[in-house]
Amino acid sequence: MAKNYDVIIVGSGTAGIFASLELSSAGLDVLLLDKGKEIEARVCPIDKGSERCVSCSPCDLVSGFGGAGAFSDGKLTLSTKVGGWLGELVGFDEAKTLVDYVDSVYLKFGAPRNVYGTGEKVAELERRAILAGLRLIPVKLRHLGTENCRQVLKAIQEYISSKIEIRLRTAARRIVVDEGAVKGIEAGDGERFDCKYLVLAPGREGSEWLTSEAEQLKLGLSSNPVDVGCRIEVPMAVMEELTTALYESKLEFYSRSFDDRVRTFCMCPGGEVIVESTGGFDPVITVNGVGYAEPKTGNTNFAILVSTSFTEPFHEPIAYGKSLARLANLLSGGVLVQRLGDLMEGRRSTPARIQHSLVEPSLKAVTPGDLSFALPYRYLKGIVEMLQAMDKLAPGVASSHTLLYGTEVKFYSSQLKLTPCLETEVRNMFAVGDGAGVSRGLVQASASGIVAAREILKRLGKN
Repeated sequence: MAKNYDVIIVGSGTAGIFASLELSSAGLDVLLLDKGKEIEARVCPIDKGSERCVSCSPCDLVSGFGGAGAFSDGKLTLSTKVGGWLGELVGFDEAKTLVDYVDSVYLKFGAPRNVYGTGEKVAELERRAILAGLRLIPVKLRHLGTENCRQVLKAIQEYISSKIEIRLRTAARRIVVDEGAVKGIEAGDGERFDCKYLVLAPGREGSEWLTSEAEQLKLGLSSNPVDVGCRIEVPMAVMEELTTALYESKLEFYSRSFDDRVRTFCMCPGGEVIVESTGGFDPVITVNGVGYAEPKTGNTNFAILVSTSFTEPFHEPIAYGKSLARLANLLSGGVLVQRLGDLMEGRRSTPARIQHSLVEPSLKAVTPGDLSFALPYRYLKGIVEMLQAMDKLAPGVASSHTLLYGTEVKFYSSQLKLTPCLETEVRNMFAVGDGAGVSRGLVQASASGIVAAREILKRLGKN
C-alpha cells in the first residue's frame, strides 16, 4: 500500500532543499526523494586514485543530497539578470525579493559575509571590456568555496531532517496523474508514494527524465538554448585583476563569424578542472570546474559556452549536447585536452607538448588530442574569437599555452509550460530548478523552490 504525504519533492539539489526548508515548519508530512547518496558518502573514484572516469551511476558529483551544487564552487550570484528565467516567470520585483531572501538563508547557515562585484574597480573593468568588444555583466556575488558549500548544505540537512522525511538512494521512475491532477510518484523499485502536491526538482542530471515524463503526460514544452563549449585553464595571475574584484567575471561576446552568443561561465580562481558522468538515462562524460575558499592550484579555470537556439522541428537540446560530448568520449575515453597554440596550428596536442606547457593541467585524467574532431567548427571559432577578445582585457588568456578541455555541456531541460507560481499543466504539480529549465545557478534554483513551496502553503492555509 502506498504511503500518503502532503508534499513530495523529487530531487534534493538546492531547489528541492529550499522547498523543503520553506515547508519544514508547517507541520506537514513531506518526503524529499533523491536517487543519490548522503553528502559524506559522495566520493568520486578519481579523487581516490582512478586514472579515468568510470561512469558511476548515478555520478556522486551530480546526484545526492545537495545535488550538483554540493560539488560546485558555491557561487551565490545575487542578481536577477543572470542565472535563469525566474524574473520572466514571477516578475523581476518579486524575483529580486526572493534573491535577497535566499541570500539571508545561506548566511544563516554559514555562508561568508564577503561580497564581490561592487566598487569603482568594477566600473573600470566594465569600461575596458567594452573597448575589447566584450560585455561585462557586473553582479554581486558571495563565494562559499567547494569545501564550505558542502558544510552549509550539511547544516541545512541537519536542520530539516527532524522535520521532514529524507529518503536517498531512491530513484523516481514515474509520475502518477489521474484526471489532470497529480497523485504521486512511483519509484524505480516499484514502490508507490502518494501525495496532494508534488514538486519536481530533478536538477540537470534529472532533466532528461523530466522531459520524458512531460512527453508521456503530453505537457507543453519549449526548447531552451543549447550551451556547448570548453573548460579553459590559465595561470591564476592572468585573471587575477578580474577575479580579485569580481571573483566571477561574467563576460558576453557575439562572434564575428556567426553572431552567436558566447559567454564565460563558472570561473574558479585557484580551482581544479573535474569530470562528471551526467546526462540521465544514457550518461556521458563531461568537464566542469570547482573552486575553493582558499586556492589549491596556481591556475584559474572557467567555461566558454556557445549558446545556440534551433528552430522547428528541433526539440531535443539534451540529445544534441550528448552527441557532441560523446564524440570527445569516443576520441579520448573521457575528456580531451588541447593547448590553444596547437589548436591554432591545426595539430593535436601530445603528452610531451602538454608537459612543457606553462599551464600544468589540474585534471590528470585527460587525453591530449585535437578538439576539432569533437566540436563543430562554428563552436570552436566562437571560442577562439572570444579568447582573443578576452586577451585585450586580461593579457595572457589567448596564450599558446592556454588549455582547452572538452567537452563542457549544460543539460538544461526543455522548459515546461508553467504558471507564475511554477505550477505545471497538471494540477498541484510544480517544476523548479535547473532541471525544469527555470534556473541556471544556485540562487535562482533555490528561489524557485521557495516559490512552489509558498504556493502550496497558501493552498493548504498554512501561510
